[in-house]
Amino acid sequence: MTRHPTYVILMGPPASGKGTQADRLQEGLALPHVASGDLFRYNLKNQTPLGLEAKGYMDRGELVPDGLTIAMVLDRLARPDCANGALLDGFPRTLAQAEALDQALADQGYGINLVLDVQVPRDELISRVTGRRLCRACGASYHIKFAPPAVDGVCDKCGGELYQRDDDTEATAGKRLEVYDAQTKPLIEYYRNKGLLAGIDGNQPIDAVTAALKEAIEQNL
Repeated sequence: MTRHPTYVILMGPPASGKGTQADRLQEGLALPHVASGDLFRYNLKNQTPLGLEAKGYMDRGELVPDGLTIAMVLDRLARPDCANGALLDGFPRTLAQAEALDQALADQGYGINLVLDVQVPRDELISRVTGRRLCRACGASYHIKFAPPAVDGVCDKCGGELYQRDDDTEATAGKRLEVYDAQTKPLIEYYRNKGLLAGIDGNQPIDAVTAALKEAIEQNL
């Protein structure tokens, strides 16, 4: 009997550690990690037809339409390494994208198998973002709470000055979270109503989050 592809979606707000967890999970699942941000960078860098179309919208300061984002994802899922499915990260972001993905998979006789929602309190997310620091000289990254330098404001590796990126301020982080909440709350209800959603406590050590994610996968797949 031919095995049907397995499609798992990993959801979580900015700074939830979702990307780190996706890298850890893909090997155990034996599924490629398909991140929407990586797809945009790939298509833009390689000037694919989809990338050129997206660049046109971006150059005009317009949002890339859902249809184009969906086309990039479906193009990626059609590659040979996704024959057994994929771990989707950062997609879908909107209800329209979720419905379009469901329809595209249903047309092939498939569907989403599990949606993992990494949940972290807002205050903790803000703390994670605003505590990040980068070295101006070598680009090394630190966190004032979780991975501080030996000397405040000085890079351990090269002695360079540490700084906070403009988009790591509390105001910017708050806006990003507001956008995420507005887009994903309908998604969470959508997948919960389908019986596909598993909530994961992301406000614990990285290894504990990984263990919780793996347990949810074992129980639901």
